[in-house]
Amino acid sequence: MSSNNVRVRFAPSPTGGLHLGGVRTVLFNYLFARKNNGTFVLRIEDTDQGRYVPGAEEYIFDCLDWCGLTPDESLRKEGEYAPYRQSERKAIYKDYVERLLEQGHAYYAFDTPEELEKMRTDLKTPENPNPQYDAKVRGHMRNSLTLSEEETRALVLGGTPYVVRIKVPENETVTFTDIIRGEISNDTNLVDDKVLLKGDGMPTYHLAVVVDDYLMKITHAFRGEEWLPSAPIHILLWRYFGWEKDMPKWAHLPLILKPDGNGKLSKRDGDRLGFPVFAMDWKDPKSGEVTVGFREHGFLPEAFVNLLALLGWNPGTEQEIFSLEELGEIFSLERVHKGGAKFDYEKAKWFNHQHIQRADNDRLATLALPFYQKENINPDKAHLAKVIGMVKERVHLLSELPAQSRFFFEAPQTLDLDAFKSKWNEQKTAFFQTWMTQLDNTDLNHEALELSFGNLATEMGIKKGELMLPLRIMLVGGKFGPHVFDIVEMIGKEATKERIQFALSQL
Repeated sequence: MSSNNVRVRFAPSPTGGLHLGGVRTVLFNYLFARKNNGTFVLRIEDTDQGRYVPGAEEYIFDCLDWCGLTPDESLRKEGEYAPYRQSERKAIYKDYVERLLEQGHAYYAFDTPEELEKMRTDLKTPENPNPQYDAKVRGHMRNSLTLSEEETRALVLGGTPYVVRIKVPENETVTFTDIIRGEISNDTNLVDDKVLLKGDGMPTYHLAVVVDDYLMKITHAFRGEEWLPSAPIHILLWRYFGWEKDMPKWAHLPLILKPDGNGKLSKRDGDRLGFPVFAMDWKDPKSGEVTVGFREHGFLPEAFVNLLALLGWNPGTEQEIFSLEELGEIFSLERVHKGGAKFDYEKAKWFNHQHIQRADNDRLATLALPFYQKENINPDKAHLAKVIGMVKERVHLLSELPAQSRFFFEAPQTLDLDAFKSKWNEQKTAFFQTWMTQLDNTDLNHEALELSFGNLATEMGIKKGELMLPLRIMLVGGKFGPHVFDIVEMIGKEATKERIQFALSQL
Protein backbone atom coordinates (compact mmCIF):
# COMPACT_ATOMS: atom_id res chain seq x y z
CA MET A 1 0.00 0.00 0.00
CA SER A 2 1.69 3.21 -1.11
CA SER A 3 1.84 5.99 1.44
CA ASN A 4 -0.16 8.53 -0.54
CA ASN A 5 -3.45 6.66 -0.10
CA VAL A 6 -3.31 6.32 3.68
CA ARG A 7 -6.77 7.10 5.04
CA VAL A 8 -7.49 7.19 8.78
CA ARG A 9 -10.61 8.16 10.68
CA PHE A 10 -11.94 9.28 14.04
CA ALA A 11 -15.55 8.29 14.60
CA PRO A 12 -16.93 9.85 17.79
CA SER A 13 -20.47 9.59 19.13
CA PRO A 14 -22.07 12.98 19.83
CA THR A 15 -23.01 12.11 23.41
CA GLY A 16 -21.16 14.69 25.55
CA GLY A 17 -17.79 16.23 26.29
CA LEU A 18 -14.60 15.15 24.51
CA HIS A 19 -12.33 13.25 26.91
CA LEU A 20 -8.59 13.77 26.54
CA GLY A 21 -8.30 10.07 25.54
CA GLY A 22 -10.52 10.84 22.55
CA VAL A 23 -8.37 13.82 21.60
CA ARG A 24 -5.25 11.67 21.83
CA THR A 25 -6.85 9.15 19.44
CA VAL A 26 -7.51 12.06 17.05
CA LEU A 27 -3.93 13.24 17.47
CA PHE A 28 -2.38 9.86 16.66
CA ASN A 29 -4.64 9.54 13.59
CA TYR A 30 -3.79 13.07 12.51
CA LEU A 31 -0.02 12.63 13.00
CA PHE A 32 -0.02 9.31 11.14
CA ALA A 33 -1.87 10.93 8.23
CA ARG A 34 0.57 13.88 8.15
CA LYS A 35 3.62 11.61 8.31
CA ASN A 36 2.30 9.56 5.37
CA ASN A 37 0.75 12.38 3.29
CA GLY A 38 -2.59 10.74 3.99
CA THR A 39 -6.15 11.86 4.70
CA PHE A 40 -7.74 12.25 8.14
CA VAL A 41 -11.51 11.68 8.12
CA LEU A 42 -14.02 12.60 10.83
CA ARG A 43 -17.21 10.57 10.79
CA ILE A 44 -20.04 11.13 13.26
CA GLU A 45 -21.31 7.83 14.73
CA ASP A 46 -24.80 8.86 15.80
CA THR A 47 -26.55 5.51 15.37
CA ASP A 48 -27.49 5.40 19.06
CA GLN A 49 -30.24 8.02 18.86
CA GLY A 50 -31.18 7.46 22.50
CA ARG A 51 -27.82 8.83 23.65
CA TYR A 52 -27.63 11.69 21.14
CA VAL A 53 -26.98 15.04 22.88
CA PRO A 54 -27.80 18.33 21.11
CA GLY A 55 -24.73 20.52 20.64
CA ALA A 56 -22.25 17.67 21.08
CA GLU A 57 -21.43 17.48 17.37
CA GLU A 58 -20.52 21.20 17.12
CA TYR A 59 -18.53 20.82 20.33
CA ILE A 60 -16.39 18.02 18.83
CA PHE A 61 -15.54 20.21 15.82
CA ASP A 62 -14.78 23.21 18.05
CA CYS A 63 -12.42 21.13 20.21
CA LEU A 64 -10.50 19.82 17.19
CA ASP A 65 -10.27 23.29 15.68
CA TRP A 66 -8.90 24.63 18.98
CA CYS A 67 -6.27 21.85 19.02
CA GLY A 68 -5.33 22.52 15.40
CA LEU A 69 -6.41 18.98 14.44
CA THR A 70 -8.94 19.92 11.75
CA PRO A 71 -10.04 16.91 9.63
CA ASP A 72 -9.39 16.76 5.88
CA GLU A 73 -12.84 15.25 5.26
CA SER A 74 -15.93 15.61 7.42
CA LEU A 75 -19.50 16.80 7.25
CA ARG A 76 -18.09 20.34 7.32
CA LYS A 77 -15.70 19.63 4.45
CA GLU A 78 -17.19 16.86 2.37
CA GLY A 79 -15.08 14.64 0.16
CA GLU A 80 -16.27 11.95 -2.26
CA TYR A 81 -17.46 9.61 0.51
CA ALA A 82 -20.33 11.71 1.88
CA PRO A 83 -22.46 11.67 3.92
CA TYR A 84 -20.20 11.67 6.98
CA ARG A 85 -22.99 11.32 9.55
CA GLN A 86 -24.16 7.74 10.10
CA SER A 87 -27.81 8.59 10.63
CA GLU A 88 -27.82 9.97 7.05
CA ARG A 89 -26.37 6.69 5.77
CA LYS A 90 -29.17 4.56 7.26
CA ALA A 91 -30.43 3.31 3.88
CA ILE A 92 -26.96 2.03 2.93
CA TYR A 93 -26.73 -0.49 5.80
CA LYS A 94 -30.01 -2.31 5.04
CA ASP A 95 -28.57 -4.00 1.93
CA TYR A 96 -25.57 -5.30 3.84
CA VAL A 97 -27.78 -6.75 6.58
CA GLU A 98 -29.85 -8.53 3.90
CA ARG A 99 -26.65 -10.00 2.49
CA LEU A 100 -25.64 -11.43 5.90
CA LEU A 101 -29.14 -12.84 6.48
CA GLU A 102 -29.14 -14.57 3.07
CA GLN A 103 -25.71 -16.09 3.72
CA GLY A 104 -26.78 -17.38 7.15
CA HIS A 105 -24.24 -15.19 8.98
CA ALA A 106 -26.99 -13.25 10.74
CA TYR A 107 -30.51 -13.94 12.01
CA TYR A 108 -33.69 -12.17 13.14
CA ALA A 109 -34.29 -12.12 16.90
CA PHE A 110 -37.80 -11.31 18.20
CA ASP A 111 -37.09 -11.56 21.94
CA THR A 112 -38.81 -8.92 24.06
CA PRO A 113 -36.88 -7.00 26.74
CA GLU A 114 -38.72 -9.15 29.33
CA GLU A 115 -37.62 -12.40 27.65
CA LEU A 116 -34.01 -11.19 27.54
CA GLU A 117 -34.18 -10.26 31.22
CA LYS A 118 -35.63 -13.69 32.08
CA MET A 119 -32.80 -15.39 30.13
CA ARG A 120 -30.19 -13.41 32.09
CA THR A 121 -31.83 -14.36 35.39
CA ASP A 122 -32.54 -18.04 34.58
CA LEU A 123 -29.07 -18.81 33.20
CA LYS A 124 -27.10 -16.93 35.85
CA THR A 125 -24.59 -19.16 37.70
CA PRO A 126 -21.55 -18.42 39.87
CA GLU A 127 -19.35 -19.46 36.90
CA ASN A 128 -21.38 -17.32 34.49
CA PRO A 129 -22.68 -14.26 36.37
CA ASN A 130 -23.57 -12.34 33.18
CA PRO A 131 -25.08 -14.73 30.63
CA GLN A 132 -24.81 -13.50 27.04
CA TYR A 133 -26.88 -14.09 23.93
CA ASP A 134 -24.40 -16.50 22.32
CA ALA A 135 -24.09 -19.89 20.58
CA LYS A 136 -25.11 -21.72 23.78
CA VAL A 137 -28.20 -19.57 24.33
CA ARG A 138 -29.53 -18.70 20.87
CA GLY A 139 -31.10 -22.15 20.39
CA HIS A 140 -33.43 -21.46 23.35
CA MET A 141 -34.62 -18.02 22.26
CA ARG A 142 -37.28 -16.65 19.88
CA ASN A 143 -35.36 -16.07 16.66
CA SER A 144 -35.19 -17.17 13.04
CA LEU A 145 -32.86 -20.03 14.01
CA THR A 146 -35.54 -21.63 16.24
CA LEU A 147 -38.63 -20.58 14.24
CA SER A 148 -39.62 -21.85 10.79
CA GLU A 149 -39.14 -19.72 7.70
CA GLU A 150 -42.93 -19.17 7.48
CA GLU A 151 -43.16 -18.07 11.14
CA THR A 152 -40.21 -15.74 10.72
CA ARG A 153 -41.63 -14.17 7.56
CA ALA A 154 -45.05 -13.71 9.17
CA LEU A 155 -43.51 -11.97 12.21
CA VAL A 156 -41.37 -9.64 10.06
CA LEU A 157 -44.23 -8.74 7.69
CA GLY A 158 -46.64 -8.44 10.61
CA GLY A 159 -44.52 -5.67 12.12
CA THR A 160 -43.31 -7.60 15.20
CA PRO A 161 -40.32 -5.71 16.63
CA TYR A 162 -37.02 -7.44 15.93
CA VAL A 163 -33.27 -6.96 15.85
CA VAL A 164 -30.73 -8.63 13.58
CA ARG A 165 -27.84 -10.41 15.30
CA ILE A 166 -24.57 -11.76 13.93
CA LYS A 167 -24.29 -15.54 14.14
CA VAL A 168 -20.88 -16.05 15.72
CA PRO A 169 -19.42 -19.47 14.77
CA GLU A 170 -18.57 -21.99 17.49
CA ASN A 171 -15.11 -23.41 18.24
CA GLU A 172 -13.14 -21.05 16.04
CA THR A 173 -10.20 -18.76 16.72
CA VAL A 174 -10.27 -15.29 15.20
CA THR A 175 -6.74 -13.93 14.82
CA PHE A 176 -5.51 -10.55 13.66
CA THR A 177 -2.33 -8.50 13.84
CA ASP A 178 -2.31 -5.30 15.85
CA ILE A 179 0.43 -2.80 14.93
CA ILE A 180 1.09 -2.08 18.62
CA ARG A 181 0.33 -5.43 20.27
CA GLY A 182 1.31 -7.99 17.64
CA GLU A 183 -0.84 -11.06 17.06
CA ILE A 184 -4.13 -11.25 19.00
CA SER A 185 -6.37 -14.33 19.08
CA ASN A 186 -9.96 -14.64 20.27
CA ASP A 187 -11.94 -17.79 21.01
CA THR A 188 -15.35 -17.39 19.34
CA ASN A 189 -16.99 -19.39 22.15
CA LEU A 190 -16.41 -16.35 24.38
CA VAL A 191 -17.99 -13.89 21.91
CA ASP A 192 -21.72 -13.12 21.96
CA ASP A 193 -24.04 -12.63 19.01
CA LYS A 194 -23.97 -8.85 18.91
CA VAL A 195 -26.92 -6.90 17.54
CA LEU A 196 -26.14 -5.49 14.06
CA LEU A 197 -29.46 -3.83 13.27
CA LYS A 198 -31.66 -2.36 15.99
CA GLY A 199 -35.42 -2.24 16.29
CA ASP A 200 -35.52 1.31 14.93
CA GLY A 201 -33.79 0.21 11.72
CA MET A 202 -30.55 1.86 12.78
CA PRO A 203 -27.33 -0.14 12.54
CA THR A 204 -25.25 -0.63 15.68
CA TYR A 205 -21.67 0.59 15.80
CA HIS A 206 -20.44 -2.94 14.97
CA LEU A 207 -22.11 -3.05 11.57
CA ALA A 208 -21.76 0.63 10.67
CA VAL A 209 -18.05 0.87 11.47
CA VAL A 210 -17.20 -2.04 9.16
CA VAL A 211 -19.41 -0.92 6.26
CA ASP A 212 -18.27 2.70 6.54
CA ASP A 213 -14.58 1.85 6.85
CA TYR A 214 -14.91 -0.26 3.70
CA LEU A 215 -16.89 2.29 1.69
CA MET A 216 -14.64 5.18 2.80
CA LYS A 217 -11.50 3.15 1.93
CA ILE A 218 -10.02 3.46 5.43
CA THR A 219 -6.53 1.91 5.47
CA HIS A 220 -5.67 2.13 9.19
CA ALA A 221 -8.05 2.02 12.16
CA PHE A 222 -6.70 3.39 15.43
CA ARG A 223 -8.89 3.30 18.51
CA GLY A 224 -8.69 2.84 22.27
CA GLU A 225 -7.91 -0.58 23.72
CA GLU A 226 -11.42 -0.73 25.22
CA TRP A 227 -12.50 -1.78 21.70
CA LEU A 228 -10.35 -4.94 21.75
CA PRO A 229 -13.25 -7.20 22.89
CA SER A 230 -15.28 -6.04 19.85
CA ALA A 231 -12.48 -6.75 17.37
CA PRO A 232 -13.48 -10.40 16.64
CA ILE A 233 -17.01 -9.28 15.64
CA HIS A 234 -15.58 -6.70 13.25
CA ILE A 235 -13.07 -9.13 11.75
CA LEU A 236 -15.81 -11.74 11.20
CA LEU A 237 -17.88 -9.10 9.39
CA TRP A 238 -14.95 -8.13 7.15
CA ARG A 239 -14.62 -11.84 6.36
CA TYR A 240 -18.36 -12.46 5.79
CA PHE A 241 -18.61 -9.53 3.38
CA GLY A 242 -15.59 -10.87 1.46
CA TRP A 243 -13.56 -7.73 2.09
CA GLU A 244 -10.66 -9.22 4.05
CA LYS A 245 -8.01 -7.96 1.62
CA ASP A 246 -9.32 -4.40 2.12
CA MET A 247 -9.46 -4.61 5.89
CA PRO A 248 -7.65 -1.71 7.61
CA LYS A 249 -4.54 -2.33 9.68
CA TRP A 250 -5.48 -2.19 13.37
CA ALA A 251 -3.87 -0.37 16.26
CA HIS A 252 -5.47 -0.41 19.71
CA LEU A 253 -4.06 2.50 21.72
CA PRO A 254 -3.20 2.18 25.44
CA LEU A 255 -5.57 3.62 28.02
CA ILE A 256 -4.91 6.89 29.82
CA LEU A 257 -4.89 5.91 33.48
CA LYS A 258 -5.74 7.68 36.73
CA PRO A 259 -2.74 9.41 38.36
CA ASP A 260 -2.25 6.43 40.73
CA GLY A 261 -2.34 4.03 37.76
CA ASN A 262 -5.45 2.17 38.99
CA GLY A 263 -7.92 2.12 36.13
CA LYS A 264 -8.98 4.39 33.30
CA LEU A 265 -9.00 8.15 33.88
CA SER A 266 -12.58 9.46 34.08
CA LYS A 267 -14.34 12.80 34.39
CA ARG A 268 -15.08 11.91 38.04
CA ASP A 269 -11.33 11.64 38.74
CA GLY A 270 -10.88 15.15 37.39
CA ASP A 271 -13.74 16.45 39.56
CA ARG A 272 -12.31 14.69 42.59
CA LEU A 273 -8.69 15.75 42.09
CA GLY A 274 -9.35 19.22 40.69
CA PHE A 275 -8.09 19.04 37.12
CA PRO A 276 -9.77 19.02 33.69
CA VAL A 277 -10.38 15.84 31.70
CA PHE A 278 -12.26 17.37 28.74
CA ALA A 279 -10.56 19.43 26.01
CA MET A 280 -12.93 22.39 26.41
CA ASP A 281 -15.79 23.41 28.69
CA TRP A 282 -18.78 21.13 28.21
CA LYS A 283 -22.23 22.24 29.34
CA ASP A 284 -24.68 19.40 29.78
CA PRO A 285 -27.89 20.60 28.05
CA LYS A 286 -30.06 18.52 30.41
CA SER A 287 -28.59 19.40 33.80
CA GLY A 288 -26.94 22.69 32.83
CA GLU A 289 -23.85 21.45 34.67
CA VAL A 290 -20.57 22.76 33.25
CA THR A 291 -17.44 20.60 33.19
CA VAL A 292 -14.33 22.74 32.89
CA GLY A 293 -11.97 21.98 30.04
CA PHE A 294 -8.22 22.37 29.52
CA ARG A 295 -8.77 25.52 27.44
CA GLU A 296 -10.78 27.27 30.16
CA HIS A 297 -8.27 26.12 32.80
CA GLY A 298 -5.66 28.19 30.98
CA PHE A 299 -3.90 25.69 28.73
CA LEU A 300 -2.48 26.61 25.33
CA PRO A 301 -3.65 24.27 22.57
CA GLU A 302 -0.06 23.44 21.54
CA ALA A 303 0.77 22.45 25.14
CA PHE A 304 -2.34 20.26 25.37
CA VAL A 305 -1.41 18.50 22.12
CA ASN A 306 2.23 18.13 23.23
CA LEU A 307 1.31 16.52 26.56
CA LEU A 308 -1.17 14.15 24.89
CA ALA A 309 1.42 13.02 22.35
CA LEU A 310 3.71 11.84 25.16
CA LEU A 311 0.95 9.90 26.94
CA GLY A 312 1.67 6.41 25.65
CA TRP A 313 4.20 7.35 22.95
CA ASN A 314 7.80 8.48 23.07
CA PRO A 315 10.05 9.99 20.41
CA GLY A 316 13.06 7.84 21.33
CA THR A 317 15.05 10.92 22.37
CA GLU A 318 15.30 13.14 25.45
CA GLN A 319 13.31 15.92 23.78
CA GLU A 320 9.93 16.63 25.39
CA ILE A 321 8.77 19.93 23.90
CA PHE A 322 7.36 19.66 20.37
CA SER A 323 5.24 21.69 18.00
CA LEU A 324 2.48 19.93 16.07
CA GLU A 325 4.61 20.20 12.91
CA GLU A 326 7.59 18.53 14.61
CA LEU A 327 5.36 15.73 15.92
CA GLY A 328 4.03 15.17 12.40
CA GLU A 329 7.55 14.66 11.10
CA ILE A 330 8.73 12.15 13.73
CA PHE A 331 5.59 10.26 14.79
CA SER A 332 5.62 6.49 14.39
CA LEU A 333 3.20 3.86 15.68
CA GLU A 334 6.12 1.57 16.50
CA ARG A 335 6.92 3.83 19.46
CA VAL A 336 3.42 3.66 20.97
CA HIS A 337 3.47 1.67 24.23
CA LYS A 338 1.26 -1.34 24.97
CA GLY A 339 0.78 -0.41 28.61
CA GLY A 340 -1.48 2.33 29.91
CA ALA A 341 -0.10 5.83 30.52
CA LYS A 342 -0.62 7.53 33.90
CA PHE A 343 -1.97 11.06 33.70
CA ASP A 344 0.16 13.49 35.73
CA TYR A 345 -1.43 16.93 36.09
CA GLU A 346 1.75 18.54 37.47
CA LYS A 347 3.59 17.36 34.37
CA ALA A 348 0.74 18.68 32.20
CA LYS A 349 1.17 22.11 33.81
CA TRP A 350 4.93 21.90 33.22
CA PHE A 351 4.29 21.42 29.48
CA ASN A 352 1.99 24.44 29.52
CA HIS A 353 4.60 26.54 31.35
CA GLN A 354 7.19 25.63 28.70
CA HIS A 355 4.88 26.60 25.85
CA ILE A 356 3.83 29.86 27.54
CA GLN A 357 7.52 30.87 27.69
CA ARG A 358 7.87 30.22 23.96
CA ALA A 359 4.61 31.90 22.93
CA ASP A 360 4.35 35.35 21.40
CA ASN A 361 3.21 37.92 23.99
CA ASP A 362 0.62 39.52 21.70
CA ARG A 363 -1.01 36.13 21.17
CA LEU A 364 -0.88 35.41 24.90
CA ALA A 365 -2.58 38.76 25.54
CA THR A 366 -5.45 37.76 23.23
CA LEU A 367 -5.83 34.35 24.88
CA ALA A 368 -5.50 35.65 28.44
CA LEU A 369 -7.86 38.62 28.06
CA PRO A 370 -10.98 36.63 29.14
CA PHE A 371 -9.22 35.67 32.41
CA TYR A 372 -8.52 39.36 33.12
CA GLN A 373 -12.06 40.41 32.25
CA LYS A 374 -13.36 37.78 34.67
CA GLU A 375 -11.40 39.67 37.38
CA ASN A 376 -12.89 43.01 36.20
CA ILE A 377 -9.59 44.12 34.67
CA ASN A 378 -9.99 45.51 31.16
CA PRO A 379 -6.48 46.32 29.94
CA ASP A 380 -5.37 47.76 26.63
CA LYS A 381 -4.08 44.88 24.50
CA ALA A 382 -0.62 46.30 23.70
CA HIS A 383 -0.07 47.19 27.35
CA LEU A 384 -1.24 43.73 28.44
CA ALA A 385 1.25 42.07 26.05
CA LYS A 386 4.09 44.00 27.72
CA VAL A 387 2.88 43.05 31.19
CA ILE A 388 2.56 39.37 30.25
CA GLY A 389 6.12 39.44 28.91
CA MET A 390 7.27 40.52 32.38
CA VAL A 391 5.38 37.93 34.46
CA LYS A 392 4.87 34.88 32.25
CA GLU A 393 7.88 32.98 33.57
CA ARG A 394 6.04 32.77 36.91
CA VAL A 395 2.88 31.06 35.65
CA HIS A 396 1.89 27.57 34.60
CA LEU A 397 -1.62 28.47 33.43
CA LEU A 398 -3.00 31.50 31.59
CA SER A 399 -5.60 31.71 34.37
CA GLU A 400 -2.80 32.53 36.85
CA LEU A 401 -1.73 35.66 34.95
CA PRO A 402 -4.22 38.13 36.53
CA ALA A 403 -3.13 37.26 40.08
CA GLN A 404 0.53 37.62 39.07
CA SER A 405 0.02 41.00 37.40
CA ARG A 406 -3.03 42.74 38.90
CA PHE A 407 -0.72 45.36 40.53
CA PHE A 408 0.18 46.65 37.06
CA PHE A 409 -3.42 47.76 36.56
CA GLU A 410 -4.52 48.79 40.05
CA ALA A 411 -2.89 49.60 43.39
CA PRO A 412 -2.91 46.69 45.86
CA GLN A 413 -5.61 47.05 48.53
CA THR A 414 -3.80 44.99 51.15
CA LEU A 415 -0.06 45.04 51.86
CA ASP A 416 2.00 42.33 53.56
CA LEU A 417 3.60 44.86 55.94
CA ASP A 418 4.45 42.15 58.48
CA ALA A 419 7.16 40.98 56.11
CA PHE A 420 9.35 43.99 57.04
CA LYS A 421 7.58 45.86 59.88
CA SER A 422 9.86 44.59 62.65
CA LYS A 423 12.92 46.19 60.95
CA TRP A 424 11.15 49.44 60.09
CA ASN A 425 12.34 52.78 61.53
CA GLU A 426 12.02 56.54 61.06
CA GLN A 427 15.15 56.64 58.93
CA LYS A 428 13.51 54.36 56.34
CA THR A 429 10.37 56.49 56.30
CA ALA A 430 12.61 59.52 55.63
CA PHE A 431 14.36 57.62 52.83
CA PHE A 432 11.14 56.92 50.95
CA GLN A 433 9.85 60.47 51.43
CA THR A 434 13.11 61.81 49.97
CA TRP A 435 13.14 59.31 47.09
CA MET A 436 9.58 60.31 46.13
CA THR A 437 10.71 63.94 45.66
CA GLN A 438 13.74 62.79 43.65
CA LEU A 439 11.57 60.72 41.32
CA ASP A 440 10.36 63.82 39.47
CA ASN A 441 13.90 64.51 38.25
CA THR A 442 14.76 60.89 37.39
CA ASP A 443 14.40 59.36 33.91
CA LEU A 444 11.62 56.76 33.77
CA ASN A 445 13.77 53.74 32.91
CA HIS A 446 14.76 50.96 35.28
CA GLU A 447 18.53 51.65 35.14
CA ALA A 448 18.14 55.33 36.10
CA LEU A 449 15.56 54.49 38.77
CA GLU A 450 17.75 51.83 40.36
CA LEU A 451 20.76 54.15 40.31
CA SER A 452 18.94 57.03 42.07
CA PHE A 453 17.51 54.58 44.63
CA GLY A 454 20.96 53.05 45.35
CA ASN A 455 22.74 56.41 45.52
CA LEU A 456 20.23 57.79 48.03
CA ALA A 457 20.54 54.65 50.19
CA THR A 458 24.34 55.06 50.28
CA GLU A 459 24.00 58.76 51.08
CA MET A 460 21.65 58.02 54.00
CA GLY A 461 23.78 55.11 55.23
CA ILE A 462 21.10 52.42 54.74
CA LYS A 463 21.77 49.06 53.06
CA LYS A 464 19.96 49.03 49.71
CA GLY A 465 18.96 45.40 50.34
CA GLU A 466 16.92 46.44 53.40
CA LEU A 467 14.85 48.81 51.25
CA MET A 468 14.13 46.58 48.27
CA LEU A 469 11.57 44.27 49.93
CA PRO A 470 9.60 47.22 51.44
CA LEU A 471 9.51 48.87 47.99
CA ARG A 472 8.28 45.65 46.36
CA ILE A 473 5.52 45.20 48.95
CA MET A 474 4.47 48.87 48.60
CA LEU A 475 4.10 48.45 44.82
CA VAL A 476 2.83 44.86 44.59
CA GLY A 477 1.30 44.03 47.96
CA GLY A 478 3.39 40.89 48.54
CA LYS A 479 6.71 39.15 47.96
CA PHE A 480 6.29 38.38 44.26
CA GLY A 481 6.43 39.96 40.81
CA PRO A 482 9.20 40.82 38.32
CA HIS A 483 12.17 43.12 38.90
CA VAL A 484 10.98 45.97 41.11
CA PHE A 485 12.35 48.89 38.99
CA ASP A 486 10.76 47.34 35.88
CA ILE A 487 7.47 47.67 37.76
CA VAL A 488 8.15 51.35 38.56
CA GLU A 489 8.98 52.01 34.91
CA MET A 490 5.77 50.30 33.83
CA ILE A 491 3.29 51.91 36.26
CA GLY A 492 4.89 55.37 36.12
CA LYS A 493 6.05 57.92 38.71
CA GLU A 494 2.64 59.12 39.92
CA ALA A 495 1.31 55.62 40.66
CA THR A 496 4.61 54.73 42.36
CA LYS A 497 4.42 57.81 44.65
CA GLU A 498 0.76 57.15 45.50
CA ARG A 499 1.53 53.53 46.48
CA ILE A 500 4.54 54.53 48.63
CA GLN A 501 2.43 57.25 50.28
CA PHE A 502 -0.37 54.75 51.02
CA ALA A 503 2.12 52.26 52.55
CA LEU A 504 3.75 54.93 54.73
CA SER A 505 0.30 55.97 56.02
CA GLN A 506 -0.34 52.32 56.95
CA LEU A 507 2.99 52.06 58.80
